[in-house]
Amino acid sequence: MHTELHVGNCGSKLNLGITKMRAHSEHQEVLGFATTCISVALSTTIAEIQGNRFKSPLNGQTVTNVTGVVTAKWSKGFFLAGESSDDLRVSSGLSIFTTSTTNLNKVKVGDFVSLGGIVEEFRSSSDPNNLFTTEIDSPTSITVISSNNSISPIILGIDRSPPTQQLTGLDSGPDGYLSVPNNVTLVEAVDAVLQPDLYGLDFWESLEGQLVTIPNPVAIGFPNSFGEFWVHGAWNVTGKNSQGGLSITIGPDGKPDANPEAVIIGEPLDGTQSPSVALGTTLADITGIVYYQFGFFYVLPTTAPVVTGTASGSAQPTEIESDSSSISFGDYNVENLAPTSAHLPTVANHIATFLKTPDIVFVQEIQDNSGPTDDGTVIGNLTLTNLVNAIARVSNVNYSFLEIAPTDDTDGGEPGGNIRQAYLYRPEKLSLVPGAPAGTALDKVEVIVSNNKPTLNFNPGRIDPTNAAWNNSRKPLVAQWQTPSGQTLFTINVHLTSKGGSSSNWGDARPPVNLPADVRMEQISLVASFAQSILEVDDKANILAGGDFNEYVQTREVFKPLTDVLTETDEVAGVPEVERYTYVFDQNSEALDHVFVSDALVQCGVEIEHVHVNNWAPTLSQRTSDHDPSVGRISLCGNL
Repeated sequence: MHTELHVGNCGSKLNLGITKMRAHSEHQEVLGFATTCISVALSTTIAEIQGNRFKSPLNGQTVTNVTGVVTAKWSKGFFLAGESSDDLRVSSGLSIFTTSTTNLNKVKVGDFVSLGGIVEEFRSSSDPNNLFTTEIDSPTSITVISSNNSISPIILGIDRSPPTQQLTGLDSGPDGYLSVPNNVTLVEAVDAVLQPDLYGLDFWESLEGQLVTIPNPVAIGFPNSFGEFWVHGAWNVTGKNSQGGLSITIGPDGKPDANPEAVIIGEPLDGTQSPSVALGTTLADITGIVYYQFGFFYVLPTTAPVVTGTASGSAQPTEIESDSSSISFGDYNVENLAPTSAHLPTVANHIATFLKTPDIVFVQEIQDNSGPTDDGTVIGNLTLTNLVNAIARVSNVNYSFLEIAPTDDTDGGEPGGNIRQAYLYRPEKLSLVPGAPAGTALDKVEVIVSNNKPTLNFNPGRIDPTNAAWNNSRKPLVAQWQTPSGQTLFTINVHLTSKGGSSSNWGDARPPVNLPADVRMEQISLVASFAQSILEVDDKANILAGGDFNEYVQTREVFKPLTDVLTETDEVAGVPEVERYTYVFDQNSEALDHVFVSDALVQCGVEIEHVHVNNWAPTLSQRTSDHDPSVGRISLCGNL
């Protein structure tokens, strides 16, 4: 704390990065500076309050004569900019928390003020995984020293630039922030000295409470229900895809890139309304306050951002189609599709027009015939009939379909909907291998040997449906197919347990809580074991396993049981790493949907494309599903 009194030559004590507007007279100008000199005596600086760690060294202490310029106001108080620190780890901005109308009316933006209060590290009891926010609570002795001051914001990308790989050094496992086990340590418990040049959480923490400008921001997803949206600005980024988003990739350190160079734009402080944005929307420069809330670092704009342009890309129909020597496949999570769903015709158009009616389509989230009505209905043949009829109206292609209805209310998803996987297939290209009955919800499909070849005891069947790993989750749907020429193909359609209950990637727990990664690993192990049981009989068997895995392949430890047996098609086909995404969430373009193939199919050649009919939609309301579909092609060059 400053305890000395400087009456003369006090200009050096006012190095705030502030440009003071000229007063109405020279007398007022001199008086203003004299008053300032007296006011800073026995004072605490904002830099001293913030310190160079996540938590304030003065937490819980009463401070006096804290000075700074008001940079922004909102319903929860106001923000101050103090004297700049030469230490980039130390923020010179601070939140002053007050909901008192009297206090709020005392100050306006541009006022140079002095105040006191108690330093607090705030975290809502309802959000125990949030990082703490440093603030002065219930300020006292608020005195306006001068007005009409202005402050130049920090220009991100010029004055300071965020790191581009890791969120924190505490994500020390081989898969970085995606490592398992999760929640090994806590940011706030360690309270390390900040390293803003290396880690994203440290970088944004070092700017907490400060006024910044994001030049040339690009939106990297749709707004959430509060109108908040993620952006990156005109600074170095990694994982940038063709639409301007940031994809999860493996960084040069061999760990998944957490994309810490993005930030979420909050609700404007002046009460104006943010615009609608989409992946790739460009905006005018955004100026606002860096602030932590709801599990993330935000920039709270002083006023509503302004859109300057839209992304140039739009989803186009695939060029991948089957021919007489190949099989085309599609994969699509159709998001709670019921017989009367309003989005059913659009899904049908996507399959017909954009995926070009693949020979076989893996679909997930097909609801039963009564949709979300929980009336004991489990069969989904009406939903599937309506879907294939809608496809036929668009394309004149007549699909057959197959499903195994689950036991009522046991497979998760929307209550009453009984979501399940299903296959749509073109009977002129594929038919079920005969000789085995269709399995029921609880029948366990197994590989049996017939004429030295693998076949199934149930066709179709479900993988180990009574195993506890599948509790309240979808069981994989397996089938064995044959072509008119007698070649065979095994398919495994998966929809693994969801990430519901996971924590923010930007929260206290490190690595972030990824629920339930251990269950998904068990599920993936069961799928891998089943695929291996086929290959043990015939190492040249054609196996195509796809669907919604609800996990990123960059979570390598979770996927290892499967990647030891099968290979992901993106890798085989050489899809650019930044274009491997089917889903957009928070700051990331990511892949939850995957297709894996056996070595026989790798050798015969594989193609795949992710068709961004949903995540490239111009508005959120025009998105049909939260997942993008994929389409590919394989050749069955052996296995006669």
